[in-house]
Amino acid sequence: MEIRGAVQLPARREDIELRTLDGLTLVGELATPENAEPVATLVTLHPLPTHGGFMDSHILRKAAARLPALADLAVLRFNTRGTSSPRGTSEGAFDGGGLERHDVAAAMQFVRDRGLPHPWLVGWSFGTELALKHGREHDVDGLLLLSPPLHRTTAGELAAWAGDRRRLTALIPEFDDYLRPDEARERFAAVPEATLIAVEGGKHLWVGETQTRRVLSEIVAAVNPAALPLPDEWDDSRG
Repeated sequence: MEIRGAVQLPARREDIELRTLDGLTLVGELATPENAEPVATLVTLHPLPTHGGFMDSHILRKAAARLPALADLAVLRFNTRGTSSPRGTSEGAFDGGGLERHDVAAAMQFVRDRGLPHPWLVGWSFGTELALKHGREHDVDGLLLLSPPLHRTTAGELAAWAGDRRRLTALIPEFDDYLRPDEARERFAAVPEATLIAVEGGKHLWVGETQTRRVLSEIVAAVNPAALPLPDEWDDSRG
């Protein structure tokens, strides 16, 4: 079976709820390897909900569909406050990245409660703003930033990551709508330790199987490089 599009590989999948410190219930899903313990955990933060972003935004959905089987990763997805998806609607209202601090904290508390190993914050677009603004408060191995616009992250919030022990990797599409490689290098110069990966031909939404595979491979390269290269096909006899 060719691994592409909406293909969903075997995993243990569980509908979950997160409870925030300000009393909201957020809906989500945890996907873990079917027959092994995860080696690391992706805590995913979706794109802007006021522009169609949610836990099922395609890169995050495909990460949950493929990476538990292909790379032994746990993938946590959830709708931030006020966001809806087929899984349901999280309570509360969109706050532009402010009160979403509690949403990130609720996800990290879930990771701790479940004993999930080596968490990474994986933000896409608006999700990168949440990771940069609020990620320093939590015990994570690193940040993976997909198409960071740097709209809501202040210069001070970005510079605060300078000297941080945790790894910060940003994938910058060549043809991004908001932040392209040359400007990204200038903005991220405040964090000399950051790794910037300019993706030739890439666009903000990472549409198409070629871009999907590139993004998922870069995620795995950071988190569990022993699982590379990711296969293009799945043997159905494996489960």
